Order: sequence, then C-alpha cells, then structure tokens
Amino acid sequence: MAEIIDIVSLYPKDMNIYGDSGNLLTIERRLRLYGYEPTIHHYNQDDSWPDHVDMVLGGGGQDEGQRKIIRDLCKRGELLRGLAHQGVPMLMICGLYQLFGEYFQPIEGDRLPGICVLGAHTIGEKLRLIGNLVEHSQRFGSVVGYENHSGQTFLHEGTKPLGEVDAPNTGNNGSDHTEGAMNDNVIGTYMHGSLLPKNPDIADFLIAKAVELRYGSFNPQPTQKALSELKRLDTLAQHARAVAMRRPR
Repeated sequence: MAEIIDIVSLYPKDMNIYGDSGNLLTIERRLRLYGYEPTIHHYNQDDSWPDHVDMVLGGGGQDEGQRKIIRDLCKRGELLRGLAHQGVPMLMICGLYQLFGEYFQPIEGDRLPGICVLGAHTIGEKLRLIGNLVEHSQRFGSVVGYENHSGQTFLHEGTKPLGEVDAPNTGNNGSDHTEGAMNDNVIGTYMHGSLLPKNPDIADFLIAKAVELRYGSFNPQPTQKALSELKRLDTLAQHARAVAMRRPR
C-alpha cells in the first residue's frame, strides 16, 4: 500500500487566481508518479482542520479575497506557525505570501495583520509590477514565472529571498532586486504561471521535505511507466521555461 501524504490547499475559494491551482495538480501528479498516495484537503473559512498535514499550498487573491479570509487565517496562525517550525513544507503565492508576513497595508482600507511565518511586510502602491519574470535562486537555479501585484514586499533582516531579479520594477518591491522569501521549508513568492509546472525542482523539494518529515526518508519507487511520464513532464517544463524566458516583459 502506498504511503500517504496529506496536503492542505489553503482557501482555494478565495485565493486561487492566475493558475495557482496548477501547483496543487503538479504536486499531486508527481507524488503519484513517485509511488506515494496524495490526500488533498481543501480548506476554506471555518472548515475543520485535517488531523494530519504534510504540506500546505496557498495561492494569490485580490485585496477583497484577503479581507475575506483574514479572520480565519489569524485564527489558524498559531497552528500554521507551529507546522512551519516543525518543518512542514509550504508554498504561498502572492496574496497569501503577503499574509504569511507581518502585515499587508493596502492602498485603501485597514491594515491586514499577517501570521508572521515569514519575516516581511507589504505596502500597497499604485505602481503595479506585472509581467514575465526570471529570477536567480541559489537553491533552485533559474526560476520562471509571471508576477502581477501592486503590493510591494520588504524582507526583514535575516530573511532570505527566494531569488534575485536583474531588472528594476520587478520582484518583491521593484528596487532591492529580491523576489520571494524562504524560511526553512516555507517559500513565499509572487510567481504565478503557475509556478510548479515550469519549475519541477521546487515541486520535488516540497515533496521530498514532506515525505522525509513524515516517513524519515524520501525513497521514490516509480514504475518504468512512471519514470517515462516524469521524463516527459520534465521535458515539457524545459520547453515551457525556454518559451517563457524568451517572452517580453
């Protein structure tokens, strides 16, 4: 019987734009090909929290979506901080990346408190950072995606970026050449696209950390057919990355 990996999809009703659901599909598909059995828990406001969690994935949303989920997110903040401290891998995109920091101050309206998993804060600005993006990550090499945000994020001292960007008016805030944030096994980023289909190394990082935490080691046992499918998916990712990297901003 395949070993189970429990995955929480965080607020998919309100925080799931610009293809972010593709990240969940990628994790689910690659886990099965590696010989594991993913169990997906779609968690929305006031739902019951699952008994076991091996990975948490969250997407982006507009300011309205963030306001809808903020009460429930704060209620779950201590739990999520505890999971992050235990080493549970997490990937938060755009709007949830912002709320996993200290706070988000929109252009209009009250400041939204974050849950302080990542050392960062975000300020809403009129300038929108939007377009194709390639960043340089020490951990993952070239990361390819698409950003679309008016919130500008500033990392606190000691917080490492996911990667660095070359051009002005790109990345976390358009000025310091950082993009995203990484704290142990928690990744926050503005990369939509969606991110994981084009960047399987990040998907495999999240998978390996989840399996290692639950079972002690990551020992994939793909069949020959699964190996062929993994190779096909990785080849498609290479082609998609190459096309995206040639596109204008």
